[in-house]
Amino acid sequence: MNRHLLLAALTLAAAPVFAQDARVYNANISESEVIAAQQAWGNALVAIGKAYETGGQKAASELAGKVIDEAYGYNLGPVLFKPTLAEAPQTFRTTRDGALAYFVGGDEDYPNDTGFALKGWTKVEIRNAAIHINGDVASTMGNVILTNKDGSVTTVDKTWKFKKTDDGKLRIVLHHSSLPYSS
Repeated sequence: MNRHLLLAALTLAAAPVFAQDARVYNANISESEVIAAQQAWGNALVAIGKAYETGGQKAASELAGKVIDEAYGYNLGPVLFKPTLAEAPQTFRTTRDGALAYFVGGDEDYPNDTGFALKGWTKVEIRNAAIHINGDVASTMGNVILTNKDGSVTTVDKTWKFKKTDDGKLRIVLHHSSLPYSS
């Protein structure tokens, strides 16, 4: 392919997508979209725990599956997910099944998972150290402060990368979480 054809193909690939009603689709992510996606993740974590309390494992698993399908980019390929309390040999959860097992347990392929979302979280607060936005991709780093039903607080270090897909949704494509270092 000559240079001009390649340049034309790249220009077309980067062109905005137009909806049938002629509104322009904007792939650029805004800070408010990032914050809303983070808050939705926190609210979903609490909701999964409540579903477990009222409807058991089945209800929690169904809701967690819906949340994963909406919030994460497993439909795009592997997600770079390193959960807070995961350890070798299952430290990384690049598949939907691995993420679901981490959040709600009950999967014999992940016998150490007891369900992070089932720990009785009642409040999730996100404190970003920084947000870096570059077009249709945004990265965040900071702390997530989790409060459980007895008032105990757990703080984790969290890094997320979001990708805005053609349907206008932000999807988590990288999720790294760890407990803060202590000497």
